[in-house]
Amino acid sequence: MTETTRLVAQSLAVWEEWNGMGVADRRVLLTAWADNVEQRGDVFETAAQMIRFHLQHAEALLEPVHDMPGPTGETNELYTAGRGLFLITGDDSLSLTALAGQLTATLVAGNCALVAVPAALRHDTDALLADLVKTSVSDRLVPTIDLNHVDSALADAPLCGVAAVASDALLIEMNRTLAARDGVLVQFVAENNADLLPIVASPTYLLRFITERTRTINITAVGGNATLLELGSGEH
Repeated sequence: MTETTRLVAQSLAVWEEWNGMGVADRRVLLTAWADNVEQRGDVFETAAQMIRFHLQHAEALLEPVHDMPGPTGETNELYTAGRGLFLITGDDSLSLTALAGQLTATLVAGNCALVAVPAALRHDTDALLADLVKTSVSDRLVPTIDLNHVDSALADAPLCGVAAVASDALLIEMNRTLAARDGVLVQFVAENNADLLPIVASPTYLLRFITERTRTINITAVGGNATLLELGSGEH
């Protein structure tokens, strides 16, 4: 078993509990994360602002549970949930602020993440993740790997999505690797403008990290159902 395989297994092992917490509880922990990050000052203040930005929109876009029409005696609800494991990465253009946006969208949506960043960003990334662990989030939820292992992760890891900030050339190469995989297509959330971040800083960015689920609850007694069926058959 390779180191990356081991880290992926550990991350997925704690993912279901994280996903099961719900958006509101995840937002509480991630808000505390933003507080921790902000206290570091300098570039971390902008990163904290990005975290809060996405958490604000998560409250409006992800947290509400929507009632759906259904038969009498049945309630149907539409809600959001995480997809699974995302790879968060980028080239030398990846900034701490962009990384904070990628991570926040991934985590608040209910996913776990594998992080690979350039060497110049590794120290700040370690600090960012250390502040996350201080909030009681498991240190296994977001492990880091060496940037040299990204290609193998793209090809073989059980990913449900990839979020990358990089040049067009690298994004095209990554997309081709993902397209060559067998099985279900992997969601690719690509940002090629590292200065303005029109995608990462979009209010709806986090919608790229969710899946929609429906929950059906039958609140009618068995006898009631039998009676309705009997009445229906008697009309013909």
